[in-house]
Amino acid sequence: MPKNKGKGGKNRSRAKSDRNDKRELHYKNTDEGQEYAQVLKMLGGPWLEAYCFDGQKRLCHICGKMGRKVRITVGDVVLISLRGFQDNKADVIDKYLPDEVRTLKTAGELPGIG
Repeated sequence: MPKNKGKGGKNRSRAKSDRNDKRELHYKNTDEGQEYAQVLKMLGGPWLEAYCFDGQKRLCHICGKMGRKVRITVGDVVLISLRGFQDNKADVIDKYLPDEVRTLKTAGELPGIG
């Protein structure tokens, strides 16, 4: 069979991600209980385990629209919103691209990422 080289199916999402649009970089807001985290394990469904840079592991829930539009994998750096009533759970707000992670490192926002 010939190799599929078109932009249909799953290839369409890859083609859309090739855009070089600069998006606004969101920094954490500690007043609203936000923290940076690195994904350790995908647990299935909208859940993942992440290591927060305040030194704790938390179960994180990926919000509905984000779960359908953004692909999150192990090792990604995400911005999470801490829950006031459950310290061991949080909600994923944003995923950072590799160039955004480099920008956060140079700004001194991310401590101790290898």
